[in-house]
Amino acid sequence: MLQCDHYMPPDRYNPIVEEYLRDTNFYHVSQIGVVQCQSALVNALVERWRPETHTFHFPVGECAMTLEDVALILSLPTNGLPVTGPTLSSYEALETECLDQFGVAPMKADCRGSFIKLVWFRALKDRLVLVDDIQIQRYVKCYIMLLFGTVMFGDKSASGVHWKFLPLLRNFAGIIQFSWGSACLAHLYRSLCRATRVDCKEIEGPLTLLLAWAWTRLPFIAPIPSNPQIFPIENRWHNWERQNRPYRFRTLENYRRDLDVLQERHFVWEPYAIGRTDPEVIPPDISQHYAIWSATVSLISFECIEWHASDRLRRQFGLTQGVPDQERDLGEAHGEVLTGPKNQDWSGTHSSWVM
Repeated sequence: MLQCDHYMPPDRYNPIVEEYLRDTNFYHVSQIGVVQCQSALVNALVERWRPETHTFHFPVGECAMTLEDVALILSLPTNGLPVTGPTLSSYEALETECLDQFGVAPMKADCRGSFIKLVWFRALKDRLVLVDDIQIQRYVKCYIMLLFGTVMFGDKSASGVHWKFLPLLRNFAGIIQFSWGSACLAHLYRSLCRATRVDCKEIEGPLTLLLAWAWTRLPFIAPIPSNPQIFPIENRWHNWERQNRPYRFRTLENYRRDLDVLQERHFVWEPYAIGRTDPEVIPPDISQHYAIWSATVSLISFECIEWHASDRLRRQFGLTQGVPDQERDLGEAHGEVLTGPKNQDWSGTHSSWVM
């Protein structure tokens, strides 16, 4: 079985900075609590994932996580500029960026290649005295980087975050412009595609998004939600182990059998429809972008390019499923990684994928 490390949400924040978090569109995702991983279910889902279509193949048809899911489950913005830009491999570039934004920089011992250890951001956040806008903005940037390294873009080590995101935080007022939700979804797709390889031993990425997606659509295999009308939807299963301890002992074989015999009545195609999710709990700044959730588009996050194949997922949006288009060939873009020195401006390299 694939090893599934669980990425704990970062430390709580000082209430003084709440309005600043709202100004960056990271307030709602900051409310997500601990959602324990269920590695057997993750493995069963990986077995059903098809990298060529970016969908799960179930007996009832194709399905997948969409922009709608990342908006409602994690409450991340799905409309805006692509999350992309240059990546530089030198410590000197990392040091300069941190000095510019935080007034201090991590030592080489606080880094792992191009990754800055999360403990460095936590320590810096706790040292900041919130007496003016500069200090508060530095605090919020630290907190956002912790969200990146845990909830949204966590890697296999669960201990660091790539500094490539920092330049996008330079202009504090501009942080809200980016489509962080589509970047998060791109990372989950990429993690699932890699996990299907026979030589893969671990899976990374936003696994809580994957689990909550499965639990909303397959309630017969889900823990009992503590509050079915809470938002973000991820928090329905906050600390589910406390009330659902037997669920943690379900095995891969249990889930394989459940998915093998899956019938139409077991799968919820529209879990966010009125009657299942109270529309009043969804904030207007999230729901206002519903028109783009069903778009068939590329998902972009620096070197990571994935395909949002919504033309194969029409039933998830209350539409009739017709014959989908031919699966999109992403070519070399689908295999890009940041191992080794990668001094490259991905906004130019992947400009053909920007829509």
